[in-house]
Amino acid sequence: MKILVPVDGSAGAERAVDHVIATVSLLKETPQIFLLNVQWNIASGNVKLFINQETINDYYREQGLAALAQARKKLDAAGLAYSYHVSIGTPAEAIVQYAREQQIDQITMGARGQGGLSTLLLGSVISKVAHLAAVPVLLVK
Repeated sequence: MKILVPVDGSAGAERAVDHVIATVSLLKETPQIFLLNVQWNIASGNVKLFINQETINDYYREQGLAALAQARKKLDAAGLAYSYHVSIGTPAEAIVQYAREQQIDQITMGARGQGGLSTLLLGSVISKVAHLAAVPVLLVK
């Protein structure tokens, strides 16, 4: 079984990781765990006139790895193998596309995002992922 956990560094995403760790023992075989962080594409319009692509890519990588750090630490402590990836784009579409590319069996997501506007956006991300995904989407509170 392949499980995708989209991670944005929020408490909700951490609960999704905790849920995966807690339920691994219930499965017949250890799943393949995929962590995904999606960075919004900021390199549009005139941004590229002032900042070179290498700097933009470094920014995406740094922000993505920072968001993934706690989830990776938890999985390492649990002794579970995983792979991780940082994507750039619109979160819901990027999550569904990655799930399709990796032939994911289940997407496990935290029910709440980072708060404020992010919570509203994540709510729409969850809704859109659930609508677009061809696999089950498990929401963890």
